[in-house]
Formats: sequence, structure tokens, C-alpha cells
Amino acid sequence: MNLTPDRAALAVERHGCPNCGAPVGSACRTRGGKTTAKYHTARFVLAPALREELDVPVPADRRPGKAWKQGPGLAVVPAPRTERAVRIGYARTSTARQELASQLEVLRRAECHKIFSEQISTRVKVRPELEKALALAHQFKQAAPETPVIVTVHELKRLARNAAELMTLSGDLQAGGIQLELLTGPLSGVYDPNGMGAMFFAVLAVAGQIERNYIREKTLEGQVAAAAKGNHGGRPKVIDDDTLTFALALKAKGVPVPDIAKKLTIKTGKNAGSPPSVASLYRAFAEAEAQQATSDDGVALRPKPARIRQADEPETPRGSRSS
Repeated sequence: MNLTPDRAALAVERHGCPNCGAPVGSACRTRGGKTTAKYHTARFVLAPALREELDVPVPADRRPGKAWKQGPGLAVVPAPRTERAVRIGYARTSTARQELASQLEVLRRAECHKIFSEQISTRVKVRPELEKALALAHQFKQAAPETPVIVTVHELKRLARNAAELMTLSGDLQAGGIQLELLTGPLSGVYDPNGMGAMFFAVLAVAGQIERNYIREKTLEGQVAAAAKGNHGGRPKVIDDDTLTFALALKAKGVPVPDIAKKLTIKTGKNAGSPPSVASLYRAFAEAEAQQATSDDGVALRPKPARIRQADEPETPRGSRSS
């Protein structure tokens, strides 16, 4: 207990005793009408600062053991002054062609202490002015924890472009104990993250989770549908099927792999027009050999390259067999 004995006694005497009936401003008394040596336990329950103490002696000036008499009345403690809420306004439009004047006027009528505004697309996730508004709100709350701090906007869609961003924003406001005020729209009002408005922030969190799950399911469905058509995603192949067939033919002829790479050309992608690397060519050869070895019916997935006739080799007539 941080209170001195005299202050503790005054704290106890601010409440009447439900045990002996001692009025406010007087010590407890015995059944014989004399002042008690200690205050009754039932009286401590009414003093929040002394609920764990339960043992405060009556001060000497109350004369324990003497006949009880009414003490002087206690001074009335003034009610705590209600702090005026600090409002931080935020306005946003998607393009420069849209006007901000109407939003700014509504925020001024709401008596915002500071207004941040910006013209930025909804596709941009980082909004500098919004971050400044939130940072200033947190600074106000840290400097004066008892003062209500409210982030005020014209309508909900000015804060974020989807429920996932609203969920992130609501978590930031809840962590700082900052309220949110919507001036227009079906959800207009002030929402306290630590009060009844916590349900509103919870709805935002649930909506964000549902939207993320929906996007994930649709993405997986699209991947499955694309895989069924043979498109497995990722970057385009550096060496396509035609180029690989030509490379395999050169390899079968005995041409070194570095020389084969110089004879090839990448057809698509950012490196189009340049030859592939030797490492890419080795990987393509390894994949071709693996596919041929693991084919289910024993037939190679890729047709074997046609044998290239040497320059000095005579051409075999059609219909005849070579020995």
C-alpha cells in the first residue's frame, strides 16, 4: 500500500460502514458506542485502493476506546474533467481528376485537429499520408493515454480497398486504443476498439479472412484447370521442344555441348535472340532422358531425332534396307 496511515484512514472514511453504521467522515464504532481500534473489514471493500490491505488502525486523533462522536464532514472531491477527443482526419481520392473539397469540408465540420489528404490510386498499398495520420494518432495516445483519439474519415472505403487491408488497419487501431469514426454511409458512427466497437473490428477481421480464403480457393482452382491443359505456370522454357530436338540430333552426331549451345537461339522471354547457357542445355538433356526412361508404355515421350546423314555418305534408296 502506498498510502500513509492518515490518508488510508481518510480513504476508508469516504464510505459509510455497512457493519456498524458509522457515517461518512467518522471512524468505526463498537457495539457499546466507542471508537474501534481498527476499521471494520466490510468498509475496506468499498475503498478500491485498500481492498487488499484490510488492516488500517484508527488514527490517534480519533481516540480509540473513547466514546464515539460524529466527525467532520469530508470535502467533496470534484469529478474528473472530461477530456475533449482529439480527431485526426484523413481524405483520399483515387485519381487527380476526383475532387477532395467535399471530403475536406466534412472533416472540418467534424472539428478535426489535423487533416491529411492525398490523391493516390487504390492499387497502391502504401499510402504516405495515411501512415502519417496513424503515426500522429499513436503519438497523441502515448502522450495522453486518458484522452480519446479518433481517426475520422468521410466513409469506410477511403481507408482501404479491400477487407484484408481493413483488417490490418483495425488491428493497428485496436493495438493503440484508437477509435474510428465514419461520417457518412450505412456504418456511420464512432467505433471504440476496446468497447462495443470491438464487434465492428471483429467483423472486419472475419470479412478479411473470408476474402483471403475465397481468393486462395479460386487461385488453386485456376492452377488445376491450367495444369489440365498442360500449362503448369512458371517462366517459359528457354529450350522449347523443336530446339531440343535439334540439340539432341547434334549431340547424337557427337558435337560438343558448348558448341551446340552456340548454335541454338532462345525464342521467347527477356533473353530472346541469345544462345542458351550450357547449364540450361545440360538440364534439358537430363529432363529428356528422364522422361524417356520413365514412360509408362515403354515408348519415349519424345521422338528420337532423325539420323543426320554425313556429307560423304551415299543416300540409301527408298524401299531398300541398309546392311
